[in-house]
Amino acid sequence: MPHDTADPSRRLPKLAPQTRLVIVFGDQLDLESALVRSIRPEDTVLMMEVAGESRHVPSHVQRTALFLSAMRHFAAELTRRKIRVRYIALDDPANTGAFETEITRAMVELKPAQIACTVPGEWRVLAMLERIRDATGIALTVMPDEHFLTTPEEFAAWADGRSSLTMEFFYREQRRKTGYLMEGGSAGKGKTAKPIGGVWNFDKENRLPFGKTGPDPRPRPPLSFAPDETTRSVLGAMRRVLPDLPGHAESFAWPVTRAQALEALDDFITHRLAAFGPFEDAMWTGEPTLYHSTLSGALNLKLLNPRECCERAVAAYHAGKAPLQSVEAFVRQIIGWREFIRGVYWLEGPAYAERNGLDQRGALPDFYWNADTDMACMKACIGQVIETGFGHHIQRLMVTGNFALISGVHPRAVSDWYLGMFIDGVDWVTLPNALGMVMHADRRRDAAKGVSGLVGTKPYAASGKYIERMSNYCTQCRYDPAERSGASACPFTVFYWDFLIRMRERLADNQRMAMILKNVDRLAPQARVQITIDAELLRKKLGISAAQ
Repeated sequence: MPHDTADPSRRLPKLAPQTRLVIVFGDQLDLESALVRSIRPEDTVLMMEVAGESRHVPSHVQRTALFLSAMRHFAAELTRRKIRVRYIALDDPANTGAFETEITRAMVELKPAQIACTVPGEWRVLAMLERIRDATGIALTVMPDEHFLTTPEEFAAWADGRSSLTMEFFYREQRRKTGYLMEGGSAGKGKTAKPIGGVWNFDKENRLPFGKTGPDPRPRPPLSFAPDETTRSVLGAMRRVLPDLPGHAESFAWPVTRAQALEALDDFITHRLAAFGPFEDAMWTGEPTLYHSTLSGALNLKLLNPRECCERAVAAYHAGKAPLQSVEAFVRQIIGWREFIRGVYWLEGPAYAERNGLDQRGALPDFYWNADTDMACMKACIGQVIETGFGHHIQRLMVTGNFALISGVHPRAVSDWYLGMFIDGVDWVTLPNALGMVMHADRRRDAAKGVSGLVGTKPYAASGKYIERMSNYCTQCRYDPAERSGASACPFTVFYWDFLIRMRERLADNQRMAMILKNVDRLAPQARVQITIDAELLRKKLGISAAQ
């Protein structure tokens, strides 16, 4: 009998490919992601609306609604593409209310051979997935997030050996890599390429306040999107399951689909980009967005890609529709600051969240949740957050954040507030911004600069005079920003000087603070004592308690 020379594997029974449970979280709604591209007919996509994610920090009702509505629209598109989706709705009677228990329930019912996901936007969620892997022995595949221009590994390689992490130098590398607003070299890329206009950024030119009559021309409000049937259904489920979330739902108008996000991008490029640069640090009563893009929510949910945002802006510059200083400022926010912040988050690890470099331990005042304050600037900035879940970057840094810093609030209380109360809140972006940039809690010793922050090289502390210069808030306020004691003294000014007094020794080694601290040294002893007494009384009145 002749030997069978055929491939022996042909005589074996055909085995079904390994099935996967493919998990898509609410900030991963990218239809072109590596994970979505990898989905096979035998896979099941798991998406979960769980109450615990709106409670582990109190989540603004509009933040929650944005995530859930965008998730439902995304799941519907997957279904249209014939992809199997296991979708757990918020008000599903069987919903256990937490990622970990829902993933476990799905694994018991579906018995997948492995779990796959895109790298989460939070250490907490990654740790949860690793616990499930370790407990079940089922393989976990964590795929890279191609949405970003820089991987955590690339950022770590850039940071390795540097005495300090300076965003400006990282940004220049990003410009060279992408070729955005570059000339020379090979298609504007590489070491020989130079920035268009001869300078890397126009930050000094982009700090203009408005005149006494306010912004001119008046900014066109961002495009709004009335809640559709899906969003209305989400809001109804939230009223039943999460009735006590902070914030107002009535004004919800955020883009919840890829198509709407593209419309919002076009609206910004067409109507507000041109004036964005010069006035990006300005504020004005009754103008909550001014010339800002309001695209951060869509970007952080991955409804928009950072490359397309930058390319649209650069195209507007080349078409003569937006000046270089505005386009550069917008591009820097995305490929510079946004990528830098994410790099810091993954470089520093989960322990970063526990840093408190200035040892501040005060409670967050109640008015951060209800805007019930007689400080006009805080009432305006917090009021709009409660109303819409949005505040532009200078309101976050120099009003709500500045006040928390100089009054002595615990940095984790502040970072949790930013994570939950803004529609664009995801841990990788809010934690380094709030704890590092706003609260200067990530201090470390630098060989060249002494003791400085990792994200921000100095505290962004300012008195009421800064707010008076950059806004019209003070014209409607009972407090005088020039006064640091007495009944009419601006709380910002009182706390600013108290902060410098309290932190005099801690900040002594920070070279960028040297000139400012000389002003503290010039204060008469009696003036210092009075400022300290007034600040402590004010902390007690506001419920902040004693800062340490």
